[in-house]
Formats: sequence, structure tokens, C-alpha cells
Amino acid sequence: MTADTEHPRPIRSFVIRGGRITAAQERALGSLWPRYGVEFSSEPLDARTLFGRDAPRTVEIGFGNGENLLALARTHPERDYLGVEVHRPGMGRLLLALEEHQLTNVRVICHDAVEVLARQIAPQAAQEILILFPDPWPKKRHHKRRLIQRSFVELAASRLRVGGVLRLATDWEPYALEMLSVLGATPQLENTAAAGFASRPTERAPTRITSSLNFAASPGSHFHTSAA
Repeated sequence: MTADTEHPRPIRSFVIRGGRITAAQERALGSLWPRYGVEFSSEPLDARTLFGRDAPRTVEIGFGNGENLLALARTHPERDYLGVEVHRPGMGRLLLALEEHQLTNVRVICHDAVEVLARQIAPQAAQEILILFPDPWPKKRHHKRRLIQRSFVELAASRLRVGGVLRLATDWEPYALEMLSVLGATPQLENTAAAGFASRPTERAPTRITSSLNFAASPGSHFHTSAA
């Protein structure tokens, strides 16, 4: 990405939309937050204390309604998952699902993911970071709001352990190409897909047309993109 498209952090990649929150989701935010929720803080998280063990960790940024995060946590009880989301209805829905399935390997933070990565996630703390279908902000005047920009990618790469993987997906082709360009120009990352874009993981539900990327932090870290 060229210098004139780089933007300082005060321009956020999201807008808090009201959205309809159900009574059950609202109750979940109150009653289940103490069990699953993590308050934003300037201090790095102690993952061993947070989860009660030392296990491979995945951070999912912008998990929406939480379907993917829930499915992964159920399929991989040997891993720990930290979800970051700003929209309350989706957060409430995931909390209800975590309670229903009695999962113990998920924690969530309701805050700006850039600030969470910068302050709460320690360097080399994650084996995997997922960013699936971030807002493409398709209008040119809004491109400054896109999450995938050089400064953010460098921050994310610094939070991966050696061999850790940064996985991205988008269904907006121009954004996919921009992602590929930005990640490919990041020295800390190496594309694990010889063709540039990667195949959709079988664990992730298909969408209409998806571009996926997998990149690993060097040495041995990955950025992966896939088209499915």
C-alpha cells in the first residue's frame, strides 16, 4: 500500500451500529460476562491465568455473531480462543451459545481490536490470528477505514509466535487484492500459498465467493489467503 493510503489510528475501521439486541442477549451480557468476558486494560493478558492452562491460542478479530468461533472451540477443545468484537448483539449471542455448550476454552473482549492487540496481547503470544470478512468499506472515500493496512498488519505479525499463522478472508475482490499487496509487502510475513490465494479451510462455512490469505511470521510465520 502506498504511503498516501496509510492512516493514523484515530480513524477507526468500524462504526458502532445500534442493531437490535434481544432480551436474552442483554441478560447474557450481564450474567455471563463475569464468566467469559475480559475487560479492556492497558496491561498484557496472562493467558495461563485467564484460561487456567498453557495451550495453543487463537485470536479472532471481529467474530460477528460468533458462529465460526463457537464451531472452532467445540471442534478443538485442546486450543484456547480469544474473540474480539465491538457489537453487543453478536457478543450476547455468542455468550448464550458458550453457556449452552458449557465451553471453557473461549474468552471475549468487547473493544477496538487494534487497541487490544497493541496493549492486551503480548508479543509472540498467539499461534493464530483470524480476521474473517472485515468491513471492506467499498467506497473510495472510506478506504481509510479499512482494517488491513500496513501498520496494523505489522502489529498483528508481532503478536504471532514463530510459525504462527495470520488468516484473512474477504468476499470483496478489490479488498482481497489490496490485502494481498499489503501482506506481501510485510517483511515479517511469508505467504504460505504458492498461488497467492489459498483454499477455503474445510472448517469454515462457505460463502458466495471468498478470497482467503494465510501468512506466517518469519521465520516460519504465515499469512494465508484463499479463494473458494
